Amino acid sequence: MGLFWDLIQQSELENQKGKAESLEERVAVLETELSTTKALLLKTLHILEKSSGLDINDDGKIG
Repeated sequence: MGLFWDLIQQSELENQKGKAESLEERVAVLETELSTTKALLLKTLHILEKSSGLDINDDGKIG
């Protein structure tokens, strides 16, 4: 029974390691997507400010 239990524990440890690695990969992808989304949002904001003539984000500048 002890050997069987050791095999189950080892399998669970390997599963958890795989989940952690995939979580790290998912976080890296999400960070990249966030960066891309922020850049697009800033471009959109600049275009909107230029076309409306309003300082939408209150940074003291238009565009």
